[in-house]
Amino acid sequence: MFTGLVEEIGVVAELNANDETGGTSLTISLPEGSALLSDAQLGDSIAVNGVCLTATSLTASTSTPSFKVGVAPETLRITNLGSLQKNSRVNLERAVRADTRMGGHFVQGHVDTVGEILKMEQDGNALTFRFRPRDRELTRYIVYKGFIALDGTSLTVTKVNDDECWWEVMLIVYTQERVVIAQKKVGETVNVEVDILAKYAEKSMAGYLGSVVKGESEGGSAMSMLESLVGRMVEEKLQK
Repeated sequence: MFTGLVEEIGVVAELNANDETGGTSLTISLPEGSALLSDAQLGDSIAVNGVCLTATSLTASTSTPSFKVGVAPETLRITNLGSLQKNSRVNLERAVRADTRMGGHFVQGHVDTVGEILKMEQDGNALTFRFRPRDRELTRYIVYKGFIALDGTSLTVTKVNDDECWWEVMLIVYTQERVVIAQKKVGETVNVEVDILAKYAEKSMAGYLGSVVKGESEGGSAMSMLESLVGRMVEEKLQK
């Protein structure tokens, strides 16, 4: 679990599509003097551009620390990690601890899809970005003023258009200086993770509506309850 508050920007030092295990691995170098790996251990989870990955090698004692992670084929299919090149900059965040202050939102590091940058424009000293997801069905989980994680950065949705399938976020100056999105261009992609609470809400409501349909077929008890609830809401509205 992560917060979506980027701790460090790392650089891809090596991308090996056929490493010693026969898979794909990334070696990420950190800025000189970085403390990101100060308490890290092999097997720890580190989010790389919002993707939860496992540290398989750590070099924390040198002036330029680095770590290595393996990338599964499914991860390459769903995320944009496969488009990284040597010297690409990436957002980094360690997994939260029990005593971590929750300044962003609950981010799993389980990317849902990638989003394409459709437009970016200056708004005072802020930057507004517009995105469209590759999997357009995910737009139903994106709501105005809701949370979304883009390349692992917790951001607030400032505008949504369900018909045209896009949403916007705004980056203040502080954020622009600390995440990789601000340096991206129109046509490039970001990893998208929607708010997990939206998925839970959808599943819960689907289960409830399913019980309503079942109740209606078995005598209408669930439907009667729903009608009663709606009736009370309408009555209260009319009395105001």
